[in-house]
Amino acid sequence: MELRQLRYFVAVAEELNFGRAATRLHIAGPSLSQQIKSLERDLGVRLFERDRRTVRLTAFGETLLPQTRALLEQADTLRRTARGFAASEPVRLGYVSWRPPDLAERVSGVAQLLVDAWVMPSHTQAGRVADGSIDLAICWVRATDLAEQELAGSLLGADRLFAFSIGDDSPVPARDTVVLVDADTEAWASWNIYAVEFARATGASVVRIEDHGITGPAFYDHVRRLGRPVVSSPKRDATPLPRDFARRPVVDPIPLWTWALVSRRAEERPAVLATVEALTRDVKVEFDARACWLPADDPFRAELGA
Repeated sequence: MELRQLRYFVAVAEELNFGRAATRLHIAGPSLSQQIKSLERDLGVRLFERDRRTVRLTAFGETLLPQTRALLEQADTLRRTARGFAASEPVRLGYVSWRPPDLAERVSGVAQLLVDAWVMPSHTQAGRVADGSIDLAICWVRATDLAEQELAGSLLGADRLFAFSIGDDSPVPARDTVVLVDADTEAWASWNIYAVEFARATGASVVRIEDHGITGPAFYDHVRRLGRPVVSSPKRDATPLPRDFARRPVVDPIPLWTWALVSRRAEERPAVLATVEALTRDVKVEFDARACWLPADDPFRAELGA
């Protein structure tokens, strides 16, 4: 049983509508329903009576609601007190190529955030959190990675991936695209894993390269050479798009890349915990997960309703 689940219970109890509660909480409806069922299993009682039209509290739910509100208020008070102590404590954060534009604003008054200047691959940043070199990382991870390294991951954002080709900017089915896989498995390990699984799941073609042309001018050279739509990685790149190129939406399905805020599972420092809470509060992903593709081991499949 988690505090998050208790907050979900209070939201549904106040709205008496799973759809409205999900909107209020900025999560997918199926994920909210799963979390409530999980809470009911942990408690051993049913909290709601529901059918296709109505939702109402059971007698157990009515009894537990005021107690739950009081518990959440105590938790909030404790969190505010901890934040007061933690506000001046340094928290080291690493990232790959993306971070929220309002990163400093979100953490203001919570902790002294030190953004690491070394931009490294996802698996490297996750490993640095595990070995204590940094406290947090914004990166792509699999559920397996989190379990093996005793890490925790919270959804921080998601990117829709696009394909690039010459001229045509119409949507392109995933099966008609190409993904590039680089021979440098140290620098491109996460992307290679994602790309190969995407190709297997959708019928896209895999082209193996040896020049780090996943991004930059070499990427556009490969697009010209192949003469087919090539899926671009989520790594940010300042190389201008050639004038005769077009960015094309990939559909059937839409490839989605998730960004996790990774911390140590056994983390106890109030400043780090407060930073995680501040950065992940009210995160909303604007995608219909039913039309998207995510790797089978993506830790946020259930949360996104995929």
